[in-house]
Amino acid sequence: MEGFNNTLLNEFILIGITDQPLLRKVLFIFVFFFYLLDLCGNLTIVSLVIRDPVLQSPMYVFLGNLSFVDMLTSSVIVPKMMVGFFVENIITVKGCVTQMYFSHFLGCTEAVLLAVMGYDRYVAICHPLRYVTIMGRSTCIQLIVATWLTGFTYSLINAVMTSQLPFCNNQKVKHFFCDVKPVIKLACKDIHVNEVTMNTASGFLSTINFLLTLLSYIYIITHVFKIKSSTGRTKVFSTCSSHFTIVILFYGTAMCTYLGPSSEASLEKDRIAAILYTVITPTLNPIIYTLRNKEVRNSVKRLIKSFP
Repeated sequence: MEGFNNTLLNEFILIGITDQPLLRKVLFIFVFFFYLLDLCGNLTIVSLVIRDPVLQSPMYVFLGNLSFVDMLTSSVIVPKMMVGFFVENIITVKGCVTQMYFSHFLGCTEAVLLAVMGYDRYVAICHPLRYVTIMGRSTCIQLIVATWLTGFTYSLINAVMTSQLPFCNNQKVKHFFCDVKPVIKLACKDIHVNEVTMNTASGFLSTINFLLTLLSYIYIITHVFKIKSSTGRTKVFSTCSSHFTIVILFYGTAMCTYLGPSSEASLEKDRIAAILYTVITPTLNPIIYTLRNKEVRNSVKRLIKSFP
């Protein structure tokens, strides 16, 4: 056992997206540009929600949380990823588990938050007269706290189980950040329990949140068919379109990553999907809400006019 312990690894090497020098430089510019847009866009949304009294309703408080989560998600992964475009991207095992924990923490938090936002839209559209009563300040705070606590608890499962694995010999993680599937494949012991636990927990939470979001939209669509005015229907679709677009972007990438098999081919596909949900989607979210939401656009205009 003593000889075995001496072979345990203390660090990993993240192999990144490509080994082509020219392509690395191009990708660095691309990722850096989107990361700046991500920070600027989401920071703007968070600032607007905090400072503008018009955006103090639950819908926009949830939106502010979503922007905050998106900003943190990219910041946990993208800076380290950009380092790997120029030098060998080394990360300690503890640092790897920490990055894994926060990426799953924020990913799960966003999934629950999208379900909460779907419920908020359901109440606003199907029960407008009771909206203020149902979605009061205390309810809003409780939903936000529950959202973050769910992400915090879920992420502990994979992080704790991964931290207990021994890693030896192979230290190259076939990804540009420490995701659970490529990391546990490097363990020098059977990982069947880890894979089953990961797939079960991820599948359960993803399915529950997706079904809750879907259920909200089923009720919304049913309500829309009862509206006789075309203007009223258009208003409802306009209210929900931004959130629905973000739901499609989120689940379209996250589900194909964490609910698929852990083969070599799937790991390559996961890297491509990961670029979307860590770089592209967090940048698009504030743009989608800004372009399609009149109150957010007006708030942005007021913010611009407030500068001397």
